[in-house]
Amino acid sequence: MRFIRSLLLMLYFIVYTVLYAIACFISFPFLSAHRRYWMAAGWCKSTIVVMWHLNGIRYTIEGMEHLPDGPAVLLSKHQSAWETLAFPALMPHPLCYVFKHELLFVPFFGCALGMLKMVHIDRKQGRDAFASVTLQGRTRMDEGAWVIMFPEGTRTRVGSQGKYKTGGARFAVATGAPVVPIAHNAGHVWPRNSFTKYPGIVTVSIGKPIETVGLTPEEVNTRVEQWIETEMRRIDPHAYAAQNPEPGQADAASASR
Repeated sequence: MRFIRSLLLMLYFIVYTVLYAIACFISFPFLSAHRRYWMAAGWCKSTIVVMWHLNGIRYTIEGMEHLPDGPAVLLSKHQSAWETLAFPALMPHPLCYVFKHELLFVPFFGCALGMLKMVHIDRKQGRDAFASVTLQGRTRMDEGAWVIMFPEGTRTRVGSQGKYKTGGARFAVATGAPVVPIAHNAGHVWPRNSFTKYPGIVTVSIGKPIETVGLTPEEVNTRVEQWIETEMRRIDPHAYAAQNPEPGQADAASASR
């Protein structure tokens, strides 16, 4: 049954995404960047509702009161594709993802990214690449968006910890924006590189902002890593006790929280 429901979700992605994309391309030229974002985020909102009812993937959020009113850099644990598409639907401010410049040249998808005013990094610029990201990100935060990054870079297995890179912390220090650390256990319901989706409750925990003024990127990165990894062991203790649980094993544990 899980396979069938996962197959139905894939069909939803194919059909609904194409139709929604057509609607966006027709509407985007007539909308401001702010309204374009929220129209695109509507796809994310629809998708988490579909996953809730079709695949039994629910969620709970802790710490929403910690989100600041002003500029912020969100640094999140990265286990799944779930958080990538759910966060735009859950956060009260537009989110600005940092992505590779080459994605701008992907047909249709790249055009949409360009119209949504995300931050793109061109590694061919060498040392100037970071300065470009800082300029773009500061501009977007001045317009009311939050910049979001995944310091581990790639998705990690449930119960594991990747190397925390300093790029997000460097950006936050350069712009003077506070960092908001985020922990979650979405890898249980949508494991990395997995076609099958598993029912369960995703716990998203938002930490208190970490002020970056007067700190080095290494100090900020260390505080982010310590908070996220400590919080991961609180919200998902069974995964870290077993270290390498099979996908879906923690469904019962997740549902009981």
